[in-house]
Amino acid sequence: MTRAPTSAGAAQRTPAAAWLTLAGLCASLVGIGLARFAYTPLLPAIVQARWFDAADAAYLGAANLAGYLAGALLAAPLAARLPAAVVLRLMMLAVVASLIACAWPVSFLWIMSWRAVSGFAGGVLIVLAAPTVLPYIMEARRGIASGVIFTGVGLGIVLSGTLVPLLLRQGLTQAWLGLGLLSLLLTALAWRGWPTGEGTAAAQEDSVQPPSARSLRALYFVYGLCAFGLVPHMIFFVDFIARGLDQGLVAGANYWVLVGLGAIAGPLLIGHFADRSGYAIALRLSLLIVAIAVALPALLHTTGALVVSSVLAGAFMPGCVILALGRIRELVPNDAARQKSAWSLATTSFALCQAIAAYGYSYLFEHTSSDYALLFALGGGALLVALVIDGVVKQKA
Repeated sequence: MTRAPTSAGAAQRTPAAAWLTLAGLCASLVGIGLARFAYTPLLPAIVQARWFDAADAAYLGAANLAGYLAGALLAAPLAARLPAAVVLRLMMLAVVASLIACAWPVSFLWIMSWRAVSGFAGGVLIVLAAPTVLPYIMEARRGIASGVIFTGVGLGIVLSGTLVPLLLRQGLTQAWLGLGLLSLLLTALAWRGWPTGEGTAAAQEDSVQPPSARSLRALYFVYGLCAFGLVPHMIFFVDFIARGLDQGLVAGANYWVLVGLGAIAGPLLIGHFADRSGYAIALRLSLLIVAIAVALPALLHTTGALVVSSVLAGAFMPGCVILALGRIRELVPNDAARQKSAWSLATTSFALCQAIAAYGYSYLFEHTSSDYALLFALGGGALLVALVIDGVVKQKA
């Protein structure tokens, strides 16, 4: 056990670094890996079970992303009024409640509301979890701890791709309940892993040269366009495999597992490359590669093409988070307060564009006779636009 700082003579409990990291991992696994991504393999089953039609089911996926935007915006005010540990526990319980509530299709509004709740909780968890635990971890190990925390996204995708098909054999209601039970177990595992105090603030130095507002604004646009590029895979990819290509739910889930494996390996590989090349170069190269990977299903339906698209898009889902955060650190060196402010704006940009993209793509899907190819082409195009913006501005580290 490490010792937490104390204030006003009150003893504060800080778990060991391993428990802190595990709590953060559970938060990203529950808040994003299960609350959001488990819905992707469930979507075709919802349509086939006639709970809702394909267009309504897509809007339910978008509701989660709208809730995520609200959660990202309100996470800091919540943490200002309640201890971070309390907020994190409440949000994990909110995810559990939302998954269980979705087991019964009372109405479209009922399910949509609970999907929004799960998105809200996920947004709060992602914004608060890592900053809550990292101050208590040795500086030399914070990079590793961050990588472990964000692999929860990929682990959630893999679990949803392998577990959901098994649960669906028992029925759609049972699948939702099973995901709720798993989230409850993870919530219990993380319960005592949150510190009850506030971490020691890192020492700050004055920036030698402050970044131009233009550079940061360009990065916010680029990061937002990343959301536009990834939403087709986040929401429609499994449905495209299962119904669009008529390969069935099992095949769709298998490809979703590949997305999850990419999301597990992506942060480690992308981060390693960025450490060697710099985040500016790593971001541009990643945007080019992933733009092609996202657009690939619009052009080719071969197994090889779909595998490449699955793995690379999956790697970029958490990988773009690391790249954007690292790029902010390059643009705003030695100033933790300004980095935090810039990261908050970047996160809001991503969440806003993610919600807009989800509803926009759902609208197009409904009004173009389920044209999957158009969605993937637009996603790839958004990433190419991001690459152009980043290249034109020529941001300097």
